[in-house]
Amino acid sequence: MEKLFQHKVLVISGGLGDIGQAICLEFAKHGAAIAIGDLQDEKDAQAFLNELKQEYSVSSYYTQVDISDAIAVDKWLQEVEQYLGTPGLIISNAATVTQASIHELRPEEWSRELRVNLDGAFNLTQKATKRMVEANMKGHVVFIGSWAAEAVHPGLPAYCVSKAGLRMLCKCMALELAPHGIMVNEVAPGYVEAGLSAEIWAKNPSLIQEAAKKVPIGKIMSATAVAQQVVHLCHPTNEHITGSTLLMDGGLSLRAL
Repeated sequence: MEKLFQHKVLVISGGLGDIGQAICLEFAKHGAAIAIGDLQDEKDAQAFLNELKQEYSVSSYYTQVDISDAIAVDKWLQEVEQYLGTPGLIISNAATVTQASIHELRPEEWSRELRVNLDGAFNLTQKATKRMVEANMKGHVVFIGSWAAEAVHPGLPAYCVSKAGLRMLCKCMALELAPHGIMVNEVAPGYVEAGLSAEIWAKNPSLIQEAAKKVPIGKIMSATAVAQQVVHLCHPTNEHITGSTLLMDGGLSLRAL
């Protein structure tokens, strides 16, 4: 029986992070070939690539790439086409965050965060979808955004601004690519037990309990929960949802706004 994404190629930035790996695993379960980009050395990716091959029997390819560098992203996608084929599932996931108030945030930190979170997302999705259009290929783009795009987070100004910009990029791209059958959407998680949050909560478990109390449904989501919603938006039967934000924050933003 053919799997959901068999014969499809997924490309993802930040693919070695907690959410990135969860997305890769979820798509691998459904048969997609996986092209991962991240900042880590290739040897650091090998164990995960082996897992994808041994557990799910899918092809995978890793590239060390800084997505804020448009030329490097173009080279990455050329390599992916050569080894796996043209990606039709584009996941913009890479992001960085700086904890600092407006007056504490250094100009280079502000600039780096916007280059990665916003410019990087543009570089990947622009160049990948250009290849799709040239190949007359329909498909899906998903931006991993955040509820921070619509709710002020004290101490995270650059992150909030970058995610708000990402949301408008999603809408602009969705309108332009709709005639080509390319659906463009955003998944916007709230509190996720992953990345920096997971590190902080692991050191102080009481903080995760406090965070859960702030969420109306009373639960913190897993990286896998986020990944499952990315799959949902990329489902082959999704021919109508585009330019939308799937806000999965357990009701957090209902209290914040």
